[in-house]
Amino acid sequence: MRPYPPISEHGLIGDLQTCALVSSEGVLNWFCSPRFDAPSVFAALLDHDRGGYFAITADPPGAAAVGGPGSEARVVTRQLYLADTAVLITRFLTREGVGEVVDFMPVRDPHTATDRHQVVRVLRTVRGSVRFALECRPRFDYGRARHDLALDGATARFEGPGITAHLQAVGPLTLEADGGDVRGSATLTAGERAAVVLTVCDAGGEAPRPPNADELTEEFAAVRRFWHEWIGRCTYRGRWQQIVNRSAITLKLMTYAPTGAPIAAATMGLPEEEGGERNWDYRYTWVRDASLAVRSMRELGFAEEANAFRNWLQQRLQDGGAPNGEPLQIMYRVDGDPYLTEEVLDHLAGWRGSFPVRAGNGAAGQLQLDIYGEAVYALAQPGRTGDVAGYDGWLSSAAVLDWLCDNWDRPDEGIWETRGGQQDFTYSRLMCWVALDRGIRQATTLARPADVARWTAARDAILQQIMTRGWSEERQAFVQHYGTTVLDASLLMMPLVGFITPNDPRWLSTLEAMDGELVSDSLVYRYDPAASPDGLLGSEGTFSLCTFLYVYALARAGQLDQARYAFDKMLTYANHVGLFAEEIGPTGEQLGNFPQAFTHLALIAAALALDTELDRAASRG
Repeated sequence: MRPYPPISEHGLIGDLQTCALVSSEGVLNWFCSPRFDAPSVFAALLDHDRGGYFAITADPPGAAAVGGPGSEARVVTRQLYLADTAVLITRFLTREGVGEVVDFMPVRDPHTATDRHQVVRVLRTVRGSVRFALECRPRFDYGRARHDLALDGATARFEGPGITAHLQAVGPLTLEADGGDVRGSATLTAGERAAVVLTVCDAGGEAPRPPNADELTEEFAAVRRFWHEWIGRCTYRGRWQQIVNRSAITLKLMTYAPTGAPIAAATMGLPEEEGGERNWDYRYTWVRDASLAVRSMRELGFAEEANAFRNWLQQRLQDGGAPNGEPLQIMYRVDGDPYLTEEVLDHLAGWRGSFPVRAGNGAAGQLQLDIYGEAVYALAQPGRTGDVAGYDGWLSSAAVLDWLCDNWDRPDEGIWETRGGQQDFTYSRLMCWVALDRGIRQATTLARPADVARWTAARDAILQQIMTRGWSEERQAFVQHYGTTVLDASLLMMPLVGFITPNDPRWLSTLEAMDGELVSDSLVYRYDPAASPDGLLGSEGTFSLCTFLYVYALARAGQLDQARYAFDKMLTYANHVGLFAEEIGPTGEQLGNFPQAFTHLALIAAALALDTELDRAASRG
């Protein structure tokens, strides 16, 4: 078992309230309970020695670990998803046989919040004989809390402060204590199976009734059926069906079903640069990311998910203001709690020494005016706002737009949450324009009371300001903020939101300027930190969201050969099961929190746009 495997060497499983990462070597090294944003149970991804892990690996007699020094590797691993599901299969190929570990989390009543979550791990041998080795080493509360172990035959109970974990073995799998942890092993021949079920619940929670093989078979069938039925609602039938389906399932896995709130990523603390300090906690609901994710889900036919988030978002508006004094703040916990106090977990080493490891997010109180555009953009998607929020919901939305008329022309921290001071960011103005534009359309369409004349005047003033102050005659491009010539890939959203047509001369000139400065072999940087200091040390990779937005912009501009080539190249950076992190490093490695919703929603948008434009071109002959 390698400490600190590459970020990309993981698959994601979940039950729509929390999730876990399993490495391609069969090591579950990230899991929080009872929610995505709860303290960790396993966090070896952030500290191999202190974080805790749950490993099931193949261990042939006398064999060294894969790639071990001085010996030929005797275990080869492969990992895949059962098609169109969140069931993950890790395969172990040895000289003696082929074994598999099938990992999944049962999805039983996802819309009801619960403290009880299960991970099912089925061991099976499909050829020859395989010896499996198990290690379960929980480290509660990010590795800060001690626990007690009680072992009784095939059942182990780990008791920590406020939390209990039950480990139950099924079949020919023996468990033994290893200090406060548990080891186990089983040698299975072709056709034989064993299993372990990990149940995590509040302190003192009773262990579930010991499962039997037939019940686990039914659990497996039920979770497979759930995912097949869910993805069956997808309306996309284009050229990239498999990767679009995987992105949709990933977005669904990262949505907290009891409230409908998507999180930005499954993890915290994974760096934008190995050994660097750009390490943040992304296990929260960003208004921006979630609103755009909902747009992608709706375009795939998932109206239920779109409406659930819109209800969540409307409730935030009706709550009457955030602690920072604004109508909304940029992020919340999945239940709408606005308090995300940031702390440094200085006992954790960080992934490959990437320190500090932060829990919570201090950017929550930043002023980022673009969120109002994304929020109204989500609320205004078909499926009428009136149907979702009613008259009272409309009044709260209209009040925010009235507020925006007085507040749009303010410097803020911008979309990238830089900690280098406020600026007049062009993207923030762009999305304020979107908020007012979509609000005007909704007021007209739904015949709702609104000061449409005032909203229209503010909208038009924003457009004129962007066209004058956000445009650089020197660069012949729209720029990051007023008074600079720095480019910013966030402005790739301009044609997507309808601010400018994809073939407008100013837009084509901006796209050409970005291609010369921000694009490297079809991969796109957010901006140049050297030219626009962001208050942080170190560098970062190309930003995968921006690469897919670049594909979208090229496709809509009619540059189809370039768009398709860029898209196909970008897909080669997906990991072995089709997942993307936040960024791509200089040698093609994935960096940042993983998997990231922003990347997958933009992949969907790019695929839909490229399909549409390719079909349109084909119809013209």
